[in-house]
Amino acid sequence: MSLALVCAVKRYPLHIVSSDAFAQEKLDHMRILGAKLTVVPSDGGRQTEALTRALIETARGIQKETGAFWTDQLNNPDPIPAYHKMAEEIWAQTEGRVAGFVHGVGTAASLRGNAEGLRRRNPGVMIVAVEPAESPVLAGGNSGGHKIDGIGVGLMPPLWRKEIADRIEPVSTADARAMALRLAREEGLFAGTSTGANVVAALRLAETLGRDATIVTVMVDTGMKYLRSFGEHLSA
Repeated sequence: MSLALVCAVKRYPLHIVSSDAFAQEKLDHMRILGAKLTVVPSDGGRQTEALTRALIETARGIQKETGAFWTDQLNNPDPIPAYHKMAEEIWAQTEGRVAGFVHGVGTAASLRGNAEGLRRRNPGVMIVAVEPAESPVLAGGNSGGHKIDGIGVGLMPPLWRKEIADRIEPVSTADARAMALRLAREEGLFAGTSTGANVVAALRLAETLGRDATIVTVMVDTGMKYLRSFGEHLSA
């Protein structure tokens, strides 16, 4: 959606390769912004390694056919310096008291950039990588299918570095969704399932580090992008 927004303003034609495994609201939003979409079918709405590879090969084919610039998200390191800036903001806003940083891993750019930035300030900051329990690839487990938008691509992300994380925390789709609903009902904070996963993992780290520790995680996006999927869960 960020690309769709920028390309709309810049008047650049944009072709997005996505899937029905991702929230319909996201697909609709990109179309409203003028992007052309190729939607690759998933296995029952689950994100899997096979789907990720199919998305990559579909994008590769479009690039070869059209000669377009391919952003190649999984292999593109350009976002990492921006997350160094985010780490500086976190450091400033916590007044240097951040003891742990917890975040889900999709491309790994956000976790890696923040980890590098925070460790420049304090090498002892605890870094926790969050991944779907159904697909614990970073932890050395088997690739599987899950329904947490934005994380867990089903394979080892090229930007991932094993030294990034002190700990890898698996969170199930069910726990991530339940936490997202809990945040809405108890805190008035409506976010998506990847945010739910982040908060589950942050609370687990809090149990380890204790009451006085300042732990930072990220509310990744608004739950308005997931109204259909949350609605289906509530009515089930």
